[in-house]
Amino acid sequence: MRNALVRALSVLLGAVLLMALALGGDARAAGEEGLAPPGTVITTKNWKQYKGVMEQGLQGLFSGDYFWKFPADFRIEIGPTHNYPLPKLYQEYTEKYSKDVKIVDLPDGGHSIKGYVGGLAFAHPSGPLKGWEILVNTWFEYVPHITCAPNNHVFLRDRYGNLTTEVTTTVYRQFNFVSDPGVPNSDPDGKGLYYSEYTRVLAPEQSRYTTQLTLYYTDPTKSEDLFLFIPALRRTLRLSAASRCSPFVGTDWTQDDVKQLFNGGIVRFDATLVGEPKILALTVANESAVSNMNNYSIFFPGPNIGKWEVRDSYLLDVRRIPSQRSGYCFGKRMLYVDQQQWTQFWADLYDGNMKYWKSTSFQQIAHQVPGVGPVMYTGEYLVSLWDQQNSHASAWIANPPYGTNQQCANLGGINYTDAKLYSSVGGLSSIMQ
Repeated sequence: MRNALVRALSVLLGAVLLMALALGGDARAAGEEGLAPPGTVITTKNWKQYKGVMEQGLQGLFSGDYFWKFPADFRIEIGPTHNYPLPKLYQEYTEKYSKDVKIVDLPDGGHSIKGYVGGLAFAHPSGPLKGWEILVNTWFEYVPHITCAPNNHVFLRDRYGNLTTEVTTTVYRQFNFVSDPGVPNSDPDGKGLYYSEYTRVLAPEQSRYTTQLTLYYTDPTKSEDLFLFIPALRRTLRLSAASRCSPFVGTDWTQDDVKQLFNGGIVRFDATLVGEPKILALTVANESAVSNMNNYSIFFPGPNIGKWEVRDSYLLDVRRIPSQRSGYCFGKRMLYVDQQQWTQFWADLYDGNMKYWKSTSFQQIAHQVPGVGPVMYTGEYLVSLWDQQNSHASAWIANPPYGTNQQCANLGGINYTDAKLYSSVGGLSSIMQ
């Protein structure tokens, strides 16, 4: 009887032990997968448990293996994941027109498209070019046809801790493939133009009035035009289309980094889908805290600014097509794309030798677009870059006021919807007059 009892206890203890091991294994698996439910606080001590929801560059900031690293008391707080459906008209365009979009193979090994009108070019990316089709979708993502942010604060820090600041105004405008209600799909003010990017430096004084205008065309095979107004010369220069690695208005970003985190076009790049990870992003912020740099750590938004959320993403390996790789600054760009709104919110960049170089974060604070609904890409964004090879860091913070579409017609008493002033070379000529 006693031996039977001992055997029964042994079996019971063994079962309990196996259950504990199984539960422990599940916990470890959850940690490895990086599950981070609302209420989670990620610190420099427990961050490895949540690696699964972190981009490689964010892991590097936590690890302390590079020049830029988080201080010991840094933390990220996790909140609920928000729902941002694509705008109604954008969805209608996708359903109506995406079936007519065709891929065109180019002689240099790149690809283009024809038949695009609006919405997602590829409603269901698939096949051997699935990654590239996702890249095309994010290139033609929904954005308000006008976004204006007249009070961006830009911060540049070097390895010695020296801090340089700038103030800029940005006006971005979409002329064709527009999917805002009450606005023509093709703006008559921008025949042949897809998009314009206007950035003027307001401070410091020695750089004031320096202005960059980039024009992109509806024909993807036509190279963008880049113009720079130089106040010392009181004239506008047209820069080479090959200068995509040049700095963007004196920052650590290149021309191919701006708008969001990929601005290189669709015909010069290949893209491979690496995975579909769940990744941290920031879409809701305490606007009263955004402009206070004490709320940032190495230019990374701290808990006072907002809680992060776990969002479904596509991870793309983006590279120049082989025929155009020679002399290009980046070997590859690991680009994270939001699966719901197709926006880009993080990129890890590698040099020509495929050595990790820098990471850049583009956190988009969602706002209501008049007549459209809540959208991630509006006038408010918190952008950071950490150059780990050259020990530089940059931040680009949009401070109020900012606006979209008709809000830009009278923002602070200025009409930013004037295409002649903010989307044409002629407008550059009016600066300083």
